[in-house]
Amino acid sequence: MRADMGRCKSRRVRSLPENFPRPRPARAEPRKKMRRDGRRQRFETGEDCLKRIDGFFRRAAALAMLLAQTGWANEWQPPAGIEQIPLWPDKLAIARPDVKGEESARVGEKKIAGRPVTGVENVVRPTMSVFPAKGANTGAAVVVFPGGGYQMLAIDFEGSEVCDWITAKGVTCIVLKYRVPGGGPYGLKMPRVPMALQDAQRTIGLLRERGSKWGIDPHKIGVLGFSAGGHLVAWVSNEAKRSYAPIDAADKQSSRPDFAVVLYPGHIWDYEDGHYEKPANGLRVSKDAPPTFIVQAQDDPVDNIHESATYYLALLKAEVPVEMHVYAHGGHAFGLRRTDQPITQWPALAETWLQTIGMLPKQP
Repeated sequence: MRADMGRCKSRRVRSLPENFPRPRPARAEPRKKMRRDGRRQRFETGEDCLKRIDGFFRRAAALAMLLAQTGWANEWQPPAGIEQIPLWPDKLAIARPDVKGEESARVGEKKIAGRPVTGVENVVRPTMSVFPAKGANTGAAVVVFPGGGYQMLAIDFEGSEVCDWITAKGVTCIVLKYRVPGGGPYGLKMPRVPMALQDAQRTIGLLRERGSKWGIDPHKIGVLGFSAGGHLVAWVSNEAKRSYAPIDAADKQSSRPDFAVVLYPGHIWDYEDGHYEKPANGLRVSKDAPPTFIVQAQDDPVDNIHESATYYLALLKAEVPVEMHVYAHGGHAFGLRRTDQPITQWPALAETWLQTIGMLPKQP
């Protein structure tokens, strides 16, 4: 498709034979001049220009529809009415993932609980999307870290769908679109720059500094993550210091969350040594880590149960309040979509836990 969208001006559009039949014009014909071969050339009129522009937009719309039908779109956008906020100032140079193309969102062919999953790739400018609390605002907020192996983000299945659940409980929900690929560890190999950790710390600082506009209590900000996002929950929960140079007032705020929910995490168990005594990838579990809730399936074929067990035992050793629920079946990546598997009822258990730690009001 030619994007010839410059200003309208006289332009040769085609050559016509001298004897080519023409209807009598309603107004003066466009000016003509003779070519050496005896043919006359017609120049584009204003009407021709408008038709050309209309054709351009029609072709562009058709291409956009085709891309949408094949599952591809440009940068992911939250639902209408939801504010998406850049984490970093536009002119600030931040580490850039090693990407081979522009950010794109794609609806995958595989379905979970009868519905597809939207994946986001090549995120170089991270954002947070704020889903306001519905009904009586409790002041609590949850930052959601989608999974995807630190290579992509399951932005709806392990992101915005959490907000569908938790905002109905009076909790503000924030979906973090953090930098991928390579924002966190790959197996037992750490990245040169901890981009995902930087984005998580920056988000929590921004919410503590500016969260009053959404009714957020700065002492009731938690994190929730799946798979690689579960690792990111553990990572940000145990890092007291910023992983980047502070740039504004938001970075003077604490970046440690007040509570944490971890679901089928990866990158925590040192599978090469095969022990549970020390988490992998330099994760240093601190006594200052927040109260933590863990959910895991014993038959997870992707992130072994040893991942959750290692983190649970480390928190226990550090005397951090922790609650862990292990189900015999459930596999990997069950999210919040209800199936006949009992593990998909975990949100009800999480709500009870949030009540016991004072983040949600206790139900009579």
